[in-house]
Amino acid sequence: MRTRIKICGFTSPDTALYAALAGADAIGLVFYPPSPRHVGLKAAQAIAQALPPFVSRVALFVDAPAEQVREVLDTVQPDLLQFHGDETPEYCRQFERPYIKAVRVHVGLNLLQYASQYPDARGLLLDACIPGEAGGTGTRFDWQLIPPVMSLPVILSGGLVSGNVGDAIRQVHPWAVDVSSGVESVRGVKDKEKIMRFIAEVNQLNNVQGEG
Repeated sequence: MRTRIKICGFTSPDTALYAALAGADAIGLVFYPPSPRHVGLKAAQAIAQALPPFVSRVALFVDAPAEQVREVLDTVQPDLLQFHGDETPEYCRQFERPYIKAVRVHVGLNLLQYASQYPDARGLLLDACIPGEAGGTGTRFDWQLIPPVMSLPVILSGGLVSGNVGDAIRQVHPWAVDVSSGVESVRGVKDKEKIMRFIAEVNQLNNVQGEG
């Protein structure tokens, strides 16, 4: 199985297009004002329009008013919604669009039970649990906390960089990996060389698995 690659938190069309051409399967746009990766509607629309076909545009929200989500749907026309807060299943499905649900993993959390609450989600994004932070912290969590079999496709996030993403794939076997801070020069600024190295490491493992 080929591991897909999502890179999140772009603020310019140039770096987003570079990532897509380098092999990213999905580009994440953050609509959460406290984040250094927050992007406005006009900039998000420009990024979305710059992407080539078959690269998914993912809109990320954190406990956003429903009106904000609908405005992004109308203006940016993302392919997938990502809910990274405490959104209920009813909230997530009201937009009648494909979505993934993020969860901050910690000791004592029953991931199987959590996933069962969102049966119509396209996947479950697993991130580190850092008090006061919604995500994008560059912190890795204990991958041993992930059950070997999940009812939803797993998107692994949290502290991934070139240098550990290969180990993450070999241990967790996720459907996709998600990176943000791990390909940045400073918080909120994407680094093209780090993007290239991250994608190359994932694809090298994909090639090896394909040969096997």
